[in-house]
Formats: sequence, structure tokens, C-alpha cells
Amino acid sequence: MAAYFASLDIMNLFRAFPGSIAQGMIWGIMAIGVYITFRVLDFADLTVDGSLALGAASCVMLIRSGVPVVIATLASFLIGMVAGFVTGILTTKLGIPGILSSILTQIALYSINYNIMGKKSNLSISVDNYKLVASLRYVTGPMGTRVIFFIGMAVFLFVLVGLTYSFFGTEVGHAIRATGCNQNMARAQGINTNRIKVLTLMLSNGLVGLSGAIYGQYQGASDVNMGRGAIVIGLAAVIIGEVLFGKFAAKRRMAFAFTLIAVILGSIIYYMVYQFVLWLRMPSENMKLFSAVVVAIFLAIPYLKDQKTSRKGVAANE
Repeated sequence: MAAYFASLDIMNLFRAFPGSIAQGMIWGIMAIGVYITFRVLDFADLTVDGSLALGAASCVMLIRSGVPVVIATLASFLIGMVAGFVTGILTTKLGIPGILSSILTQIALYSINYNIMGKKSNLSISVDNYKLVASLRYVTGPMGTRVIFFIGMAVFLFVLVGLTYSFFGTEVGHAIRATGCNQNMARAQGINTNRIKVLTLMLSNGLVGLSGAIYGQYQGASDVNMGRGAIVIGLAAVIIGEVLFGKFAAKRRMAFAFTLIAVILGSIIYYMVYQFVLWLRMPSENMKLFSAVVVAIFLAIPYLKDQKTSRKGVAANE
């Protein structure tokens, strides 16, 4: 055991952390989308696995076709919204249960993404040929490039959080919250809950598509399988953020904005822990198991805390 730990180089871990933080920031965009459906709308949307790859595939193909990088990236947001629209229509107009609707869309997107990329399972894009908004080279390059990249990503995320916070302060945003809290009551107040569901799924998957577009540029390629397991990572980010920063966010004036920031921090922490486990030389094929265990643990923590508090309350009353 001593020889095993002695063989681990702590500097390798520290050198890998900037890449983990960068991935966490990019996937934090996706985590916000998951939070909107999972927590705000109370809808289990599994479209995420397909819409992330859809955003990457669309962005890479647009860039390779000569579309400016920024426009291609923003276009992926709109294309991701289409995936959310399909899931919304399946569940609201055709009466298919939400989780099944999202699974159907997710499965269909695998073939759609394959066709978007010219019937190729992987399509590369080089930072040497295009001025990408994100790239692994920016993280591993000179210190000046790293600083610019991380400051740019931080500013972008804060703007995104601000826009999302402002949107949920509008009448439509309040309607989404009301629908997620109590559909029957929202319907009684004259809210078209079906329309709200479709709109929310479009917004959520638009953010996921945007995340996929940036992540595809960061990796230097789009892949039909790159979104597999994305929902688990998104849930992990949401739960970790809530468990670690939930009380802090709840006590603030702009609690919803702080919660969105907590979700992004949860994504960053997840990838740092992920990198730590890789540093411990856990086989890469077991990392999906690790992700599932992390989500299960953080999902169980609030419940176990409530159970402990309830037992203390019963004991005090007795």
C-alpha cells in the first residue's frame, strides 16, 4: 500500500486540475439546463444525452461549412431547442409519459447526429484552422492564454446566470415555477401548462446544445457517443451544488441566481473529484460506476439528514 501511494505524483494531479475546471465550467451550462427541468419543472428529461451530442455535431458541421464560430455556437442553442420541442410535443400532444418521450427523442437523436456529421461517428475540428471559442490548447498553453480563457468562461457563465435569473423573474418564468410546483393549481390560474412544458424543455435542451457546442470545440471533435451518460453528470452537478452550497444560496436575496452558480460549482467539483479518482489509477471503464455512486450518495444525503432530524424530534418529544 505504501509503495502504491509513493508511486503517485501529486504534481500530475495539480497539472490536470485546470483541464478539469475547464470541463466543469463547460458542463455547468448543461447542468443549468438539467436543473431547470429536474428541479424547477419537476420533469425527468433524458433528452440531454442526445441534445448534447446534437449541439456538438451541429456546431462542428457549421464551422466546417464556413459559418463563423460564434454564430455556429449560438445556432447550436436553437438546434438544441428543437430537440426539447420534440420531447415536449410527444408528452403534451401525444400523451406519452415524459420519461418515455425523452427516451424516444434521445434514441432518435443518435441517428440524426450520425447523419448530421455526414454518416461519420466522429468529426474533428482543429484550433489551428479555426478560431474556436474553447479548446484544450487554451488550457494547456501559455499562462496568458489560460488566464484569458478562464476569465472569458467565468464572464460568460455569469452573464448566462444573469439572463436565466432575469428570465425566471418574468411572467413566463413564474408560470414555469408554478407549473413545476403544482400543475393543477397552475392550470386553475389560467396557465397553459402544456405550452409551458414545451417552452421549458426547449430552453433546457437549448442550454444543453450550447454546452455541447462549446464542449465539441474544447475536445476538438464531435462524436455520436459524447453525450452518453450526460444526464448522470448533470444530476451529479445539481445534487452536489445543492448539498454543498444549498443553505448558503437559500439565505441570499437572489437565491435562485446563487443556486444556479452553485450548480456550476457542483459541476466543477464533480470533474475535480473525477480527475482525483483517475489520478488514483481507477480503471477508466469503471468511471460510469463511479458517477452513479456519486449521484446516489449525494441524492441520499438530504434524505438521511431529514431522517436524522425527524428521529431527534421524536426523541425530544418523548
